[in-house]
Amino acid sequence: MARSKDDPATRPLPPPASLSSDALYFLNSKLSSIEALDGAPALLSELQIQSDAIDRTLSQLNNELQSHLTRHSSYSNRVGSLFSNVHSQLDDLRRLSTHPSSDGESRRGMGEELQALAKEVARVETVRNYAETALKLDTLVGDIEDAVSTTMNRTLRRHPSMKDLEDMRAGALRALKLTEDVLSSVIKTHPQWIRLVSAVDHRIDRALAILRPQAIADHRTLLASLGWPPPLSSSSTNVKGSSNVKNPLFTMQGELKLQYCESFLALCGLQELQRKRKSRQLEGHNKDVALHQPLWVIEELVNPLSIASQRHFSKWIEKPEYIFALAYKITRDYVDSMDDLLQPLVDEAMLSGYSCREEWISAMVFSLSTYLAKEIFPLYINKLEEESEPAIQTQARVSWLHLVDLMITFDKRVQSLAAQSGILLSLEEEDNMQKMSSLVVFCDRPDWLELWAQIELRDTLDKLNIELEDDRNWIKEGENVTLLPGQEESKSPEIASAVFRCLSSVIDRCRSVPSFSLRSRFLKLAGAPIIHKFLDCLRQRCQEAEGLTALTDDTALIKVAKSVNAGSFLQSILEDFCEDVFFLEMETKQSGSIETAGDLDATEKGIFREEIKKLEEFKMEWIEKLSTVVLRGFDALCREYIKNKKQWQEKSDETLALSRSFIESMDYLQGKLSLLEVGLNKTDFTRLWRSLAAGIDRLIFYSILVGNVKFHDGGVQRLSNDLTVLFGVFGSWCLRPQGFFPKTSNGLKLLKTAKKELKSTVMVDERWLRDNGIMQLTSGEVEKIMKNRVFSS
Repeated sequence: MARSKDDPATRPLPPPASLSSDALYFLNSKLSSIEALDGAPALLSELQIQSDAIDRTLSQLNNELQSHLTRHSSYSNRVGSLFSNVHSQLDDLRRLSTHPSSDGESRRGMGEELQALAKEVARVETVRNYAETALKLDTLVGDIEDAVSTTMNRTLRRHPSMKDLEDMRAGALRALKLTEDVLSSVIKTHPQWIRLVSAVDHRIDRALAILRPQAIADHRTLLASLGWPPPLSSSSTNVKGSSNVKNPLFTMQGELKLQYCESFLALCGLQELQRKRKSRQLEGHNKDVALHQPLWVIEELVNPLSIASQRHFSKWIEKPEYIFALAYKITRDYVDSMDDLLQPLVDEAMLSGYSCREEWISAMVFSLSTYLAKEIFPLYINKLEEESEPAIQTQARVSWLHLVDLMITFDKRVQSLAAQSGILLSLEEEDNMQKMSSLVVFCDRPDWLELWAQIELRDTLDKLNIELEDDRNWIKEGENVTLLPGQEESKSPEIASAVFRCLSSVIDRCRSVPSFSLRSRFLKLAGAPIIHKFLDCLRQRCQEAEGLTALTDDTALIKVAKSVNAGSFLQSILEDFCEDVFFLEMETKQSGSIETAGDLDATEKGIFREEIKKLEEFKMEWIEKLSTVVLRGFDALCREYIKNKKQWQEKSDETLALSRSFIESMDYLQGKLSLLEVGLNKTDFTRLWRSLAAGIDRLIFYSILVGNVKFHDGGVQRLSNDLTVLFGVFGSWCLRPQGFFPKTSNGLKLLKTAKKELKSTVMVDERWLRDNGIMQLTSGEVEKIMKNRVFSS
């Protein structure tokens, strides 16, 4: 039975043109074959299920959107109502604040009254805070003054109680700390209260002017009761377990030890308080130098020892080695007790930035340097200034240098003691260097440093003159003159090594000076003149050799070569010095700017830059003179060769002859260069033969190639043969010697150019020269050479 046409199952598909591309793609993928049509009902059922699910989801989303819109409308209405309320209230407030009075005068608005009221309340609050702060500070300062007054009264008694004194001093210290905290807070929150702070500081200063001397006096009394200072003869050991130890710091016990510790902590507390006050008062200024002061408790240990030591020092003015021996012995014998006993107390007092070991050593060094400055150096200077016999003057200079040697040795030993604490001390910092060096006396008296530099220079020059006058030092080459592994042999005479040793000695002594600027000054005064002296000697020897034989003698050439080697070696030494960290740091500190080693040329940086420049000028001057002498001799032997213009007019193309006069000049040239190669160092010899090659190139080019000479084929061949010999001489030191004779080799190349190329060339330009490999010649020089070329018919 046939189906009706209205049945949906038999309804035809819509035309393809009415379907979207996605629909067509879906139908083609699902119904691509006749077999796939059997699954169409199932596909339709699946699509209907998916469509129903999507419809339900859409309905839910619409309901949620409607609910959100409703809530938003409600919130919007409420917010609008609130804003309307606020707006109306503000309008009412504005009308009330600007309502005219009955007498016609406008009154101030409520806003202005409120603002004035707020200012008044703030002013009253500020006055209240000021009054409370002032009252608090007055109470604290009053407590401090009462404690100081009570301490003074008790001190005036015949037998005051030490425990009561320490208790009252501790109370005063606590009040001082609280006062300092309040003042610091006031400075931060109310900087305008400067008068209040100043008044309190004035009262605190008066209290401290009494409290600190009392505390120090009581501490000294306590030290004396402990048996400090101990007899100097008993400071041979400080091992705590030893029976013969007499270090009072280790032997004190019981109540005495407790009193010492309390007194120690009180002094540390006072010093820390003083540091905080200075830090506050110097805020915004360069306060580093003012803040770090020597540790008071260590000074109180060192001062009596120093007084006891000076009784012995006065007996040893002529034997200063005993002075340094005793000073080091005391420093060493008690240094461990600083770590074991006193450092924990400093840490307990929270006195930051202090090492008892370092403070002990620096205090002992300062005591010694002070004695040297007051007693020893003035005596030595008087001896130097006295007009007396040369022998006495010499002895005075020897004594001075001996004293400096003792100071340098002492500084190294005490710095070694400081390093044994396990704490890496930055001894290269200038402040630390001065704390740990007895040579600090020169920082306070630069005129003494200049006197030392003069004595050092005179002593060094006396030793150097002996070496300079020994001819064997100028002939024999030094054995250890190579500076670095892999560096070429300098061929420098032994005298250069002697100069190096003298200069190194001055530099080593300069390293101990605890000031970068004074180090530089010392080197300028004591080191630079040594270099100038040696440079003058080198010039004199070279001038003597030149004056005697005009450098035509082989012995004179070797003498100059040795001098150039010595100057070159010293120059390399100075350049290496300038690259050393010691010199770079000194230069940086002196100039006040930080520059890397690569920023400056070797001849423009360093303490010895002027000396390096002069050595370079000396070396270049005499290398050029050696080159000129050899070139002059070569020119003299080539004179006949250059004048003989007929030899270039030979027409035979098969000639292989060499010019006899040119061969003789080649023998001379090779002999001189071989001699100089043996005598000169490699770098300077390279400069010499390159300079000589440039001179010979100019000589041959301008005398022969562009002279009034006609070149036939045979002459070109002869010139080529001669130049081959010349290039062969220089081929011993380079792979392509023609490159060092640019004009001559290019001129020969032009002469050898094919006949038809030269005849067809009407005009010479840069492109033609470049295409034919002819460089270093101008167009005029090329045209002149071309005119001199004669071709056989």
